[in-house]
Amino acid sequence: MSSFFAEEPDWYRAEAHGQSSTATEPPRGPSLAAPAAPPALRVAVALIERDPNLRDCLAGLIGQGVSVFSSIEELAPRLNGTPVVAILGPSCIHDGDLASVDRLIQQRNEVGAILIAPELSTALLRSALRAGVKDVLTLPVTAEQIFEAVERIANTLKSSPAAQFPGQTKPDDSDPGEIGKVITAFSTKGGAGKSVIAANLAVLLAMRSDRPVCLVDADLQFGDVSVMLKLAPQHTIVDAVASIDRLDTSLLQSLLTLHPASGLYVLAAPLEPAFADQIGAAEMVKIIEVLRRFCSHVVVDTPAYFNDVVLGLIEVSDNVLLVAGMDVPNIKNLKIGLQTLRLLNTPKEKLRLVLNRANSKARLDVSEVERTLQVNADALIPSDVVVPQAVNKGVPVVLASPRSTVTKAFEALADLFLPVEAGKRRRRR
Repeated sequence: MSSFFAEEPDWYRAEAHGQSSTATEPPRGPSLAAPAAPPALRVAVALIERDPNLRDCLAGLIGQGVSVFSSIEELAPRLNGTPVVAILGPSCIHDGDLASVDRLIQQRNEVGAILIAPELSTALLRSALRAGVKDVLTLPVTAEQIFEAVERIANTLKSSPAAQFPGQTKPDDSDPGEIGKVITAFSTKGGAGKSVIAANLAVLLAMRSDRPVCLVDADLQFGDVSVMLKLAPQHTIVDAVASIDRLDTSLLQSLLTLHPASGLYVLAAPLEPAFADQIGAAEMVKIIEVLRRFCSHVVVDTPAYFNDVVLGLIEVSDNVLLVAGMDVPNIKNLKIGLQTLRLLNTPKEKLRLVLNRANSKARLDVSEVERTLQVNADALIPSDVVVPQAVNKGVPVVLASPRSTVTKAFEALADLFLPVEAGKRRRRR
C-alpha cells in the first residue's frame, strides 16, 4: 500500500463500546473487547510479514484498518510521526529482523511492536524484549488477542496525545511526589486467607481509584491470584525479570493482565515453580518501584514464609497486612513472625493486623489474640460461605456478593488506604 502515510492513515479505532472501526466504514464480524480508553483512541496498524499467504491470512484476521508490508525496511520510509503499532509476523523472528526493529524503535518513539511467533521459547522472548518488542503472541492467535495487544501498546506510545495507561490522569513520568503506595499481604501460615484478602482489597482499590491499581502475585512457586480472578495471563513476572535491565513503565504495562470487571491490573506469578529460583529480591523490588510510578496502589501477595524476596518487599512497602486465622497455630506463628520483623527493625506503624474468619467458633476471641500479639487488629474479616463459593467461581467476593458482611469488612479494610470519599469511583468496564 504505497499511500500508507502519504495522506491519511488507515485507523484502528476503539470506540466507547469496544468495537474496532476504520475512518470510512464500520468493521464486519464480531466486535472485539478493548480496555477502557478515551472515546476516540486511534493508532495506525502495520503488518510486516514476508510470506504472502501468511500475510494475507493475518491481514484477514485483523480486518479493516491494517496496512501490509513485507519488511521493516519497507515500513520505515512511510513513517511521519503518526503513532504506529507494528505487528511482526513469524518471518520476523530472525536476529537480523529483530535488530532492524530495535534500530527503528530507538529512532522512532511513536512506533510500538508486537511479535507473532510459531512458538514461544525463553530465548526468543528474551531476544524480542531486548529488541524493544512490547508483546509476543503465539500461533494460533485470535483477532481478540491481537486487538487487545494493539490497544495495550497504543497506550504506551509517547507521541500519541491519547497515549495514557487506562485510568491514568497524568503521563507515565508523573510527579515523583505522587508515587503509589505499596501494600504487602503476608502470613506466617498457609491457608490463612492471605491471597483472598489481597485480591479483594486490590479489586476495591481499583474500583475506587482514578489511577491504575496493580496486584502482584509474588508467591513465585504456587501463586493463586490468576485462578482466583479467572485470568489467563499472556505474561508473568518471569517476562519482567528477563528484561530487567531495560524495564520501564511502558514495557511493564505491556506485561500486565487486565481484570475487566474491576479495572484491576495483575502481574501474574510464574507458571512453573522452577522459575522461582530465577527471581531475586533485587529484581522484585525494581518491578515494584517501576509499578508505583504509574499506579496509585500496588498490592503484593506473598508466600507464607520468610525469604529474601519477601523481606525485600516488606522493606519497600508502605503497609504490611499481617493475616492470621483464628486458631492457635496461626497465632503462634504470627507471634514468631512479629518477633522476626521487630529484630529486622521493621517500623511498627507500617504493620496492620488482619484477623480472618474472626467470627469463627474457635474458642478464641479478638481481645485475647490482640493481647497475645501485643498488636491491635486493624480489620476483622468474618467467616462466610460466600467466600469459598466466589473463589471456586473465579470471581472476587466483593463483586459476587456485594451486600454480604464479608464484603462490608473488605470495604472497611479498603477505607484504611483509600476512603470512598477520597477516591473517584471508576466506571465498570
